[in-house]
Amino acid sequence: MSASRRTTIISSLLLAVCLLGSALVLHRLDHIRTRATLQEVLYVSSPKVLKRLSLGYDGLLADVYWTRTVQYYGNKHHTYAENYDLLAPLLEITTTLDPHLTVAYEFGASFLAPKPPNGAGMPDRAIQLTEYGIRNNPNDWQLYYELGFIYYMELKDYSKAADAFERGSRLPNTNPFLKILAGRMAEHAGDIATARMMWTTAYQTTPDKDIRANAAAHLRAIQVDEDVAALEKLSAIYEQQTGHFPVSFSELQSRGMVRGVMLDPLGHPYKLTGDGRIEVREPDDLPFIELGKPLGYVQKTLKIPPVD
Repeated sequence: MSASRRTTIISSLLLAVCLLGSALVLHRLDHIRTRATLQEVLYVSSPKVLKRLSLGYDGLLADVYWTRTVQYYGNKHHTYAENYDLLAPLLEITTTLDPHLTVAYEFGASFLAPKPPNGAGMPDRAIQLTEYGIRNNPNDWQLYYELGFIYYMELKDYSKAADAFERGSRLPNTNPFLKILAGRMAEHAGDIATARMMWTTAYQTTPDKDIRANAAAHLRAIQVDEDVAALEKLSAIYEQQTGHFPVSFSELQSRGMVRGVMLDPLGHPYKLTGDGRIEVREPDDLPFIELGKPLGYVQKTLKIPPVD
């Protein structure tokens, strides 16, 4: 038998095996949760089983499942869902198939950790995912940053955040911000300056436009909270001096308290309500603010302007 014929036969056999494996996977998918919607059956529940069925195409299948994960999260996030039950299993499957797919850890953790509707509200699962990523990619400083970020932002566990940043700061080719953040955790963990530093670091260290837009929105929210707190303090002082709260910035300006109309980070004037409170005029455009919301306001949309 010629060498070319042997090659043809072997290639044909390998192709047949691959086709059989694909058929088995599709058959398995067709019979999982027969009463569920299509979206709910797009994964085999066991990562180990799926890895065996992948027939060596782990990386390719990991990319497929990562795409499914992003689509699942995007659909849930778009509809302001409160339930993301499949998110953690999809991420577990993706990272089991390819433990070195670091994008799945970095973005996956940001999907899992925040409270709904911005995320799944599963910071513990986000930590498990990130620690698994660190075990498989011990020299990726961004994973240590992500871990510290979760501990700081979602759990307010500043000592564990400091430990994560410190671990990452010892890596070769790390970002010098990690050493600074580790120090901030020990001294000023809960203040606004540290929060601003955290979101600034997130903005500056990611190439992803959606994460940068999210970080920018949080930075605007921090600015609003600072502005509103300062203006309400001035309003209280004005009331003590005059017996009534100001209803316009000209009243505050007449007493040298401000230089003119105060604007929010998007360029809209703040609103003086006349009862000492300060409100933003377009709260839907400023997600994540704690102060300045109109009375009775309920966020109905999550509008995060894109960044360049």
